[in-house]
Amino acid sequence: MSESKQSQIRRRNDPNENSALRKSERTRQAILDSALDFLWTHPFRELTVGDLMSLAGTSRSAFYQYFADLHELMEALLRGIEDDIFAAATPWFEGEGDPIPLLEETMAGLVGVCYRQGPILRAVSDAAPMDGRLEKAWTGFLHDFDVAVTDRIEQHQAAGLIKKFEARPIAIALNRMDAYLLIHHFGRRPRGNQELVQKAILRIWISTLYGDEALAASDSGNRSKRRVPKSKKK
Repeated sequence: MSESKQSQIRRRNDPNENSALRKSERTRQAILDSALDFLWTHPFRELTVGDLMSLAGTSRSAFYQYFADLHELMEALLRGIEDDIFAAATPWFEGEGDPIPLLEETMAGLVGVCYRQGPILRAVSDAAPMDGRLEKAWTGFLHDFDVAVTDRIEQHQAAGLIKKFEARPIAIALNRMDAYLLIHHFGRRPRGNQELVQKAILRIWISTLYGDEALAASDSGNRSKRRVPKSKKK
């Protein structure tokens, strides 16, 4: 856990700061939530502090107590979804044992996070080519996942779970595929089918990393789960 996260937890547990902190966090979260609501139907370039604070139900001046500008707000939203995705990906990144169920759990979590917060990814990725600050944020966001996936592939290669190949290009390809699909299906309303997107991403990851036999076993296991009859009540 990062030092900043530990510091946040210590402050939350401090009775002298708890009441004021809760109010401060509620206001900040209301601003972030209102920004997400706005981004479901508008691009970042149309966002203004006035419109945002009107949605949040508080004064324009309150915005600057939490964020220096709208770019800092977007950076905070992107960091938030990055934290949520890494938390959802913990089973595959850190779990031991059969990697396929761990990957299935991770992809379910990833898709769930992006189903709820997809407009953040769309807004930043769309604005990045014309906005140097958001381009840096988006590049850093992708880089963090490229490093994490590369490291995990190499660990599984060392354990004999994945065949030998250059891990980083594959990690980048998988991550860019994920980003495109998740933005395409969940970046705006109406959203795509959550289950179908999850299955598509999972199939590509399993077949790419663990091979067709692992994919066939995963498919067979999922079919078996669906066919298990419910036990009759005695």
